[in-house]
Amino acid sequence: MTGKITVRTAARCQMIDITREVEAELKKMGADEGLCSVYVTHTTAGVTINENADPDVVRDLLMGLEKIAPDRGDYRHAEGNSPAHIKSSLVGASATVLVSGGRLVLGTWQSVFFCEFDGPRNRTALVKYIRG
Repeated sequence: MTGKITVRTAARCQMIDITREVEAELKKMGADEGLCSVYVTHTTAGVTINENADPDVVRDLLMGLEKIAPDRGDYRHAEGNSPAHIKSSLVGASATVLVSGGRLVLGTWQSVFFCEFDGPRNRTALVKYIRG
């Protein structure tokens, strides 16, 4: 079973908590016990699991990625978004989470984040439930 989440980003680099949207898709699928994979269908975006309680964590993550792949550099890619491709590769295009009782098994402070590196844009994340 596969669901789809549409994400509208508002900034060039941004992390958006999509945990509720993922769980809503799981509910539509009648999820109970198994695995959930969230997959981003873009080469300049990603998905990760990290802390949701302190917004400074997201700020620090984005700052760290900017230090690794700054907007200005000696890049050759003609579209001018090479840093976004690098950040996407570092973060990754998917995350897998256990599902129990129809809900994601996340730690107290964890959320699923859609990571935008070339926005603002309309984006898509796919949610795959694997019954187990």
